[in-house]
Amino acid sequence: MSDSANGHHGRNAQEVVEQLRLEFVDELTESLQNLDVEMDAVRNGRGDFRKMVTDCRRAAVQFRGQAANYAMHRLATVAHRLEEYLANTPEVAPPRIWDDLAGYFDLMTRMAQGKAADADPAALVRSLPAKLGFDLGDIEIRNVEVLLVMPHGAQTRFVERELQQCGYRVSLMADSLRAFAMVVETKPDLVIISAMMPDLEGIDLAMALSAMPSTRNIPLAVITSLDKDDDILKLLPKRIPVLFKGASFADDLFKALDNLFLI
Repeated sequence: MSDSANGHHGRNAQEVVEQLRLEFVDELTESLQNLDVEMDAVRNGRGDFRKMVTDCRRAAVQFRGQAANYAMHRLATVAHRLEEYLANTPEVAPPRIWDDLAGYFDLMTRMAQGKAADADPAALVRSLPAKLGFDLGDIEIRNVEVLLVMPHGAQTRFVERELQQCGYRVSLMADSLRAFAMVVETKPDLVIISAMMPDLEGIDLAMALSAMPSTRNIPLAVITSLDKDDDILKLLPKRIPVLFKGASFADDLFKALDNLFLI
């Protein structure tokens, strides 16, 4: 096949991808408008709050995957945070949810239309509202972003609550491969990684992040149920603290946060 034919084929493929991307933008915009209408109805007592939450979460998951397919990574990040924001929504709508959701809808619409394309990802995630479902009481929310790279489960929820009680903003990523890209893009203030993860082992992720110039200064910690003398833990750089599941966990966490100057 000639070079001109190859070039023509490449242009055609790019045109198809761009057309699909524009269709996604139109669909996202329309979906967000529909969600906004549904939210307004619920807010005024004319709809089902739980159904609205489910619809928003489902849309966020779809937006995240499709945005990533079209290399709209900032939009994918915001969609992920929206899904997380709603993950533990209480049965009764908290007063702040209406303004928070309206902010999410507006931001994602502008991002899809290229009006916030230059937004710094690290600043962007810190500007988003704190997650629902945790009774903050007198706890002051600190501008400290913690990413948990752990499978979903009771242990992860426990770690999340421990960190929330310190006033940290906690995000969860159960996919270590996707977590790698998120760390590079959003630069959390701390990343806590489960030693054993599917696809990309947590130990490997921690070692990679600690070695890369763009991420080596981000504080890391590894959480594990392995014995402290396990050979795999000896692969970690000495500066990465290890948090052991069990009775010593709270003490290990406090010591790690203190050594990393996050307390």
